[in-house]
Amino acid sequence: MDPLWISAAFLFGFAVRQIGLPPLVGFLMAGFTLNAAGIEGGPMLENIADMGVTLLLFSIGLKLRIKSLLKPEIWTGASIHMVISVLLFGAAMYALGIAGMAYFGPLDVKLTLLVAFALSFSSTVFAVKVLEDRAEMRSFHGQVAIGILIIQDLLAVIFITASMGKLPSPWAILAVPGLFLLRPVLMHLMDRSGHGELMILCGFLMALVFGAGLFELVGLKADLGALFVGILLAPHAKAPEMAKHLLGFKDFFLIGFFLSIGLSGVPSLATFGVALLLVAVIPIKVALFFFLLTRFKLRARTAVLASLNLANYSEFGLIVGAIATGNGWIGAEWLTIIAIALSLTFILAAPLNTHADRIYQRFRKTLKRFETNTRHPTDAPIDAGGAVIAVFGMGRIGTCAYDAMVERHGAVVIGVDFDHETVAYHQKAGRRVVFGDPTDPDFWARALTISQMRLTMLATPSQTANLAAVRQLRSKGFTGMIAATALFDDEIPDLEKAGVDAAFNLYGEAGLGFADHANELLEKRLLKPHRPLT
Repeated sequence: MDPLWISAAFLFGFAVRQIGLPPLVGFLMAGFTLNAAGIEGGPMLENIADMGVTLLLFSIGLKLRIKSLLKPEIWTGASIHMVISVLLFGAAMYALGIAGMAYFGPLDVKLTLLVAFALSFSSTVFAVKVLEDRAEMRSFHGQVAIGILIIQDLLAVIFITASMGKLPSPWAILAVPGLFLLRPVLMHLMDRSGHGELMILCGFLMALVFGAGLFELVGLKADLGALFVGILLAPHAKAPEMAKHLLGFKDFFLIGFFLSIGLSGVPSLATFGVALLLVAVIPIKVALFFFLLTRFKLRARTAVLASLNLANYSEFGLIVGAIATGNGWIGAEWLTIIAIALSLTFILAAPLNTHADRIYQRFRKTLKRFETNTRHPTDAPIDAGGAVIAVFGMGRIGTCAYDAMVERHGAVVIGVDFDHETVAYHQKAGRRVVFGDPTDPDFWARALTISQMRLTMLATPSQTANLAAVRQLRSKGFTGMIAATALFDDEIPDLEKAGVDAAFNLYGEAGLGFADHANELLEKRLLKPHRPLT
């Protein structure tokens, strides 16, 4: 990557992070600044951006539960939202054309609906970045948002394939069955790739060769191939490890994507004005998502968080716009308008997602009026069963903590996690684990009786989530003890300031546990407990 691109991206990303905004906002601003200085992106930046998107979709596939796409709130919600959005936005743009507004006048009904279709998508890249930064990829609202985005992506692929005016290669029919047949081989390659650099290279091989490369070879969309191969490999035990190995590469290459958005066109005053008009209708898009999701019995908070994840325009809208421009269906200025609108929605949606819980808290009473009388199975009442110790976050650390507390205190421990499969796994193993999100203010109203709790252990991987959970606990009058884990030493003071009684460095505690186990082994061998070695 060009040193100038890297320098600009770092400076702007660093600056916005200091005021509490995600670095991606800075990357977009860097692109705009470079554009204003007359610097162009070129093929190299496009290739970097494409690789970032490909690795992103492959990573989504590695974490995706295909059955989640079959839930009504996802495929039905996404489909209804798209139809209503296209009709609503199309009618509004057609009316503006009749009124003689610039850039809308030449559009007939068909072309108006095409532009509306391009604007009906939300950004997969943005949503995943926000969810990963908040460690919410596996939360219920995160799964809903990602599921809707994948349905949108599939619809975009259908449009792109149809609009190219040519059918994919006849070999495309064999691509998917062929990958299914190759699946055991691909799984074996993952088994034998170890845990280091060969595992990373294996991830690139799967995403770029067997996924994107194969689909592109037979005339299908490359990104879809990466997603499909990721889904095929998701059941493998090493899938989470592979996704973790690729995380840094994906994030780095996606910087190119955000820079390329900012560099995509030089706006005039008129095109910028039209882009602002398109940004102004985003609240309608968000409100429609919220209303539809609550009709599917989701709670107001879940619907709000998922809707804010989708509060933007999409990179697929740019692709659709580019195809329409290339075919002469719409003017070239519309590509610039969509790019500006996309960038502005990213900039506006980033702080909205950062402060999503505060927004929900502020309008909680009003938003809850939209909830249905019946609840989604996810939101069923929770029976604490006399538990006095709660462990939040039932990953490896949380599971070890749960088992240790049960061994010492008996059946007075309950585990809580916001991932359905994790909850089901532990319930099958005989642990008392329930679905819930400690950062959710409504969780405490339907779940644990705070007055009976004596100890809360926060073992979630996110500092943001831990801090939010502490605030929720203390605001509800919790007077018991709170213990929390931190990945880094500089996170501990913030936890203690928020009201945590004891915060521990995750790796430091792992080292102490390792030393304890080794010492037990040594004492057994010597048959002389606690005798120091001299």
